[in-house]
Amino acid sequence: MSHDKKIVLCAAPHADDESLGCGGALLRHVAEGDEVHWLLFTEMQERQGFPPDRIAARSEEIHRVSGAYGFAGTHLLGFPTMELDAVAQSVLVGAVSRVVSQVRPNILYLPYRYDAHSDHARVFDAVAACSKSFRYPSVQRVLAYETLSETEFGLRPDESTFKPNHFVNIQPWLEAKLSILRIYASEMGAFPFPRSEECVLAQARLRGSQAGVEAAEAFMLLKDIRP
Repeated sequence: MSHDKKIVLCAAPHADDESLGCGGALLRHVAEGDEVHWLLFTEMQERQGFPPDRIAARSEEIHRVSGAYGFAGTHLLGFPTMELDAVAQSVLVGAVSRVVSQVRPNILYLPYRYDAHSDHARVFDAVAACSKSFRYPSVQRVLAYETLSETEFGLRPDESTFKPNHFVNIQPWLEAKLSILRIYASEMGAFPFPRSEECVLAQARLRGSQAGVEAAEAFMLLKDIRP
């Protein structure tokens, strides 16, 4: 079966969100010949108390992760981590709009709106604003991913919980996803820490069982246009 090449843009509030949430799907996109871009919103800054060597290490991690995926482009917005709620929404939307207008993606991946971390909500809103068909006609599909340590801890009983309705078989790319996550040594931990290899595997198996495959990633399909 032929595969029409797609342009994919994955929005991540922080480095590692892209890999936890949709690393397998991104690897599959690349393997199938799609052009995949990474939109990373935040960075560590010295004024926040991060030492220079930690900032340099994170920069090296981002470089290695981008190479491991084979991204066509890595777009660093440079906002301070954990402080997106202090950035005007118009500024965030403007930054995303410039990238979306440049890349012209067909598929957008974004974090779930009601994750525990406020940065995730801000990213969702900014990216969602740049999915309007009359302004960004290239966008055909929008998917929200789940992030271990964030989605399952979003205790908002008045809001909808993550309800996946789109599953991607990632079994052939599961080990590669884990290998990339190992690059983020400071972000991963030992089980039962939620960002552990055991939890990543457990989630992949659970979502796989829901889809009738050995391992899967789950998404909420928010928009799907068939041109």
